[in-house]
Amino acid sequence: MEYRSRSIHKSTSIMISAILFLFLIHTSHCFYLPGVAPEDFQKGDPLKVKVNKLTSIKTQLPYSYYSLPFCPPKKIVDSAENLGEVLRGDRIENSPYVFKMREPQMCSVLCRITLDAKAAKQFQEKIDDEYRVNMILDNLPLVVPIRRLDQGSPTVYQLGYHVGLKGQYTGSKEERFFIHNHLAFTVKYHRDPQTDSARIVGFEVKPYSIKHEYEGKWSENTRLTTCDPHTKHTVVNSNTPQEVEANKEIIFTYDVEYQESDVKWASRWDAYLLMSDDQIHWFSIVNSLMIVLFLSGMVAMIMLRTLYRDISKYNELETQEEAQEETGWKLVHGDVFRPPSNSDLLCVYVGTGIQFLGMVLVTMIFAVFGFLSPSNRGGLMTAMLLLWVFMGIFAGYASSRLYKMFKGTEWKKISLKTACLFPGIVFAIFFVLNALIWGQKSSGAVPFGTMFALVVMWFGISVPLVFVGGYIGFKKPAIEDPVKTNKIPRQIPEQAWYMNPIFSILIGGILPFGAVFIELFFILTSIWLNQFYYIFGFLFLVFIILLITCAEITIVLCYFQLCSEDYLWWWRSYLTSGSSALYLFLYATFYFFTKLEITKLVSGMLYFGYMLIASYAFFVLTGTIGFYACFWFTRLIYSSVKID
Repeated sequence: MEYRSRSIHKSTSIMISAILFLFLIHTSHCFYLPGVAPEDFQKGDPLKVKVNKLTSIKTQLPYSYYSLPFCPPKKIVDSAENLGEVLRGDRIENSPYVFKMREPQMCSVLCRITLDAKAAKQFQEKIDDEYRVNMILDNLPLVVPIRRLDQGSPTVYQLGYHVGLKGQYTGSKEERFFIHNHLAFTVKYHRDPQTDSARIVGFEVKPYSIKHEYEGKWSENTRLTTCDPHTKHTVVNSNTPQEVEANKEIIFTYDVEYQESDVKWASRWDAYLLMSDDQIHWFSIVNSLMIVLFLSGMVAMIMLRTLYRDISKYNELETQEEAQEETGWKLVHGDVFRPPSNSDLLCVYVGTGIQFLGMVLVTMIFAVFGFLSPSNRGGLMTAMLLLWVFMGIFAGYASSRLYKMFKGTEWKKISLKTACLFPGIVFAIFFVLNALIWGQKSSGAVPFGTMFALVVMWFGISVPLVFVGGYIGFKKPAIEDPVKTNKIPRQIPEQAWYMNPIFSILIGGILPFGAVFIELFFILTSIWLNQFYYIFGFLFLVFIILLITCAEITIVLCYFQLCSEDYLWWWRSYLTSGSSALYLFLYATFYFFTKLEITKLVSGMLYFGYMLIASYAFFVLTGTIGFYACFWFTRLIYSSVKID
């Protein structure tokens, strides 16, 4: 018994050291996925510029482009949007900007407006919150090139241009608001020398604030004195920016310049790899992955060697006296498969976790093969929602199979709980957040029609599929335990401090969190700092490592628990790996205070509300992986020893 205690102490110290060592790992990585089919343009062909939502990393509340009094076309036409685009807050509409392929335009007048007090205030608020205007040309988003101070570094790109800027006139301390009313567009194209057709490979802009001037009264043919339409490049003859004030006249103008590029159409998204200022080092990524894999291999080796010795020892016990002196995990064989308290809830969460696992696996496979590239706006979210709905059949099957093993008889009740518990909690949080967004009159608010469609998908497709899976699972023969369960439960001896349930559960969540900690920074950056995320290949590797680490840490801690003669492993196996969600939420909180500039209450509530949903989903996913690993492990070891 003393030898076993020393062995457990030693193994526990090794595990804790290995887990804490993982906190030294942190790095980054990216790669590109192709987009949709290309479109060829001949010289003089019209180019349709579309406008998208206004976005701000300070407020996280998107607004439609025409929520501000920009120059409108004769008729505003909304583009058809998929479910994912609507949920993301995208509002793609036509614009008055008229381009012709490979025909430069200089100082083209878009419109002239006079701001009233309300419109001026709207512009000032959006400028103060650092809102950006997003446009699209040939499915390529508009970017602003930003050159770094050090000449050796490549140009980075900012998605969209700022509505305006704040500043002061010389000799004045009063802060003023200035609007970007002149846009110098640059359209890059790759030309086919044989057909003379071209494909758009870049869409850039440099915004200017210019107080335009003209002679005489304004008319359609009025010529501006502040810029020359006959030059080949942008020439601004004014040093005075356009101030945003009530009753101020603002003239919107633009230039279009075309540049031939060697970049081929298939590589046109490569520039967006540089939108993050973080240096990406492949060697660091591979190194961190190898460390995680090495730690996982070490854990597996310790487990297999120790367990093999135990099984050999137990099977060598022949006499009755030796059998009565047995210690460790074999001693609790009559209680280890006793159904847990609140077993119905465990069945529900396990079924929901299987639903999540199926959704994530299929989504990542699609993404790795390029079906969910950044050019397919909203495709990722749409695919995830549809897969979640159709994976309901596996959720019902898993929950009812486990429920029947626990001697349950009402499979319809457990199927209904599986279909409604997790989606119901998420929908309630989402509904409250959507009400907050709607109160801010943001385009990010999900319309009533879309909300109704989500409810129809839930109750019209997902719930019936869960019941179908539940029926199939319940008709299967019940899973038989490898050992018999005693009628009277055995008393659990007093546990060591490190085997306290809360302590072991919190320790168990560190290693799975470490597997995703490498990538979590980039996921949060893409979501909250308005950048693209397309590193699905590496993310898939991280996910596989997450599965391995969740399984191994749960098995190890479950083994230590059983050796301490504590047979209440059902819920603890779920919570051990599921506790990684707590660390995820804590990291999201750290990210909020260190990387984001959110100051408004509603924006902060949105951030923590959505991160709470993400952490809850992560808890269900990782908890289920740990549970099934421990379930397989306990059945394996108790079926491997001779029990009278």
